[in-house]
Amino acid sequence: MSDSDNPFVIYPDPRLLEPAMARPVDAALCSIGARLLQAGREVQAYGLAAVHIGHVAPVVLVSVADPSHRDYRLLYNPRILQTGGDDVIGKEGSVSMPGIEIDVSRPNVVNVGYDDEQGQPATLDLTGFAARVAQHEIDQVNGIFFLSRVSRLKREAAIKRFSKLGRRMG
Repeated sequence: MSDSDNPFVIYPDPRLLEPAMARPVDAALCSIGARLLQAGREVQAYGLAAVHIGHVAPVVLVSVADPSHRDYRLLYNPRILQTGGDDVIGKEGSVSMPGIEIDVSRPNVVNVGYDDEQGQPATLDLTGFAARVAQHEIDQVNGIFFLSRVSRLKREAAIKRFSKLGRRMG
């Protein structure tokens, strides 16, 4: 898929593996957040990380609603404070690897720490699908692409499928 077809950074772009360093919330970071929110709304994403739109920055967009709706939150300098509940297997994908979904195991409950748009610390308790989305996007801020959460065999199969999809679409 070419960049003209997809406004997002596409795998295997090295920025997807680059961790974003926490930094004070300022106008530049809020501007990235605003662009991230716009991009998420345009594609009705469940979540996005700043790197998806080309910025290695500590900002994520997470929908805290059930999967049939969107209720977005922008989280600056997000971090997982605590996980709990059972580990649950669920489908995950990425705008950076369109057309690919794989099963990933993650805790069903998460407590997230973050800074709000004014730079004030806050926390968010999430369960179920919203907890999965938050963990997925915070991983991405930390330079952990979702394929890193599965076995080498599953990862290689997903990359091969993505390569074939690209040839058919490109």
